[in-house]
Amino acid sequence: MQNAGGDKGQGPDGRTLHYGEFYGQGGSSVEPDASAGVAVVMGNCQAESLRVMLHGAGLHTVRVPPVHELVAADIPYLERLLERTSLLVSQPVRDDYHELPLGVRQLQARIPDAGRTVRVPVIRFAGLYPTHAIIRPPSDLSLTPPIAAYHDLRTLVEASGGEPIATTVTPAMVRALAADSIGELTRREEAFDTVRISDLFATPDFSLMRTLNHPGNAVFAVLAERVRARAGLVEHAVEFDRPLLDSVHAPRSAAVIETYGLDEKPRADWIIGGVAVSDDVVKRAHLEWYAEHPDAVEAGLARHRRALEILAAT
Repeated sequence: MQNAGGDKGQGPDGRTLHYGEFYGQGGSSVEPDASAGVAVVMGNCQAESLRVMLHGAGLHTVRVPPVHELVAADIPYLERLLERTSLLVSQPVRDDYHELPLGVRQLQARIPDAGRTVRVPVIRFAGLYPTHAIIRPPSDLSLTPPIAAYHDLRTLVEASGGEPIATTVTPAMVRALAADSIGELTRREEAFDTVRISDLFATPDFSLMRTLNHPGNAVFAVLAERVRARAGLVEHAVEFDRPLLDSVHAPRSAAVIETYGLDEKPRADWIIGGVAVSDDVVKRAHLEWYAEHPDAVEAGLARHRRALEILAAT
């Protein structure tokens, strides 16, 4: 975070303006209701989408930076906000995340005694994008491949020099990967006592997920409803006028459409910022990136061993 208060003779920077209320600069698009409780939603990019779905009906939500973007200079602002927070909604975050007091338990300890905490899961579902994965290179956990920040396991294997896998993805593969994905999400929901959302993926379609980890409005609407129910708040449906997390749409395979009987057409291209980008262009860029970051290949092969075994089945 830079220039939260504005340097002498200069106004606040773009980040400070974007998170204006958090930094005490105003900037809320909705005038706060003095009688409304203040809610803070903490987590990755999914947190902001959930926040906008929660706003209103006795709840004033404050936009905060994603947890992985917070730095030491942000902590005083966060602590002041938590002192007036009545509802903390957070993905599972470990204590001292990035060597800062950002763990759920640490944040919960800062809100007033009457406040409530509701945990929500980090949502990932591979059943619509069965060859895609998220990989963190050990050398730098923040690194992502160019163009599309998602790894294709088939490209990963090619980069490793291994035997090619899944020349044709089959419905059996899709179903197996979907079942594993739902199972892992369910396990995390139970382990962290989060609001449940895994049941939505029993009958998946592309409105639910734009990529492996970018849910659509339909998911956030249900998640917000369930957060409100757990927190004991009145029901409140938000009619949001634009798609959430809409900047990247992954290709849609014929095997997925066949598996779920969807009324869709396959699409080989990525849609990034509204522009179609060939999957071949993405693949070439990723292969070059893997050559520069071999540890990402090794980490991916180890982390996604089960998915690779499914995709290698004949």
